[in-house]
Amino acid sequence: MAAQNSAGIQTLLDAERDAQKIVQQAREYRTKRVKDARSEAQKEIEDYKKQKDEEFKKFEAEHTSGNQKAEEDANKEAEGKLKDIKEIGGKSGDKVVEDLLKAVMDVQPVVPDRVNAPPKE
Repeated sequence: MAAQNSAGIQTLLDAERDAQKIVQQAREYRTKRVKDARSEAQKEIEDYKKQKDEEFKKFEAEHTSGNQKAEEDANKEAEGKLKDIKEIGGKSGDKVVEDLLKAVMDVQPVVPDRVNAPPKE
């Protein structure tokens, strides 16, 4: 009977070892699947990011070209106005300087009306 108990105990121990191996394999498999899922998700994120970057660059290229044309037009207009201002300054610049100097040098002091008025009673 001791031999039967010993054989039964040995069978139970073998079954427990087999169960532990199965559980360990299941844990390893689950860990591997989680790692694979993470790497796959990271790859999908990178692909999505690349796709959105390309879409943004395309959008930016389409809409920036209009801005460049508007900027060029504004620059041309500004250059034209600067040219006109320089021409006017070249024509009448001497007279303006002369008038300014005359106004500064020929001072004609005038007493304000308040000062000259007699005090009110």
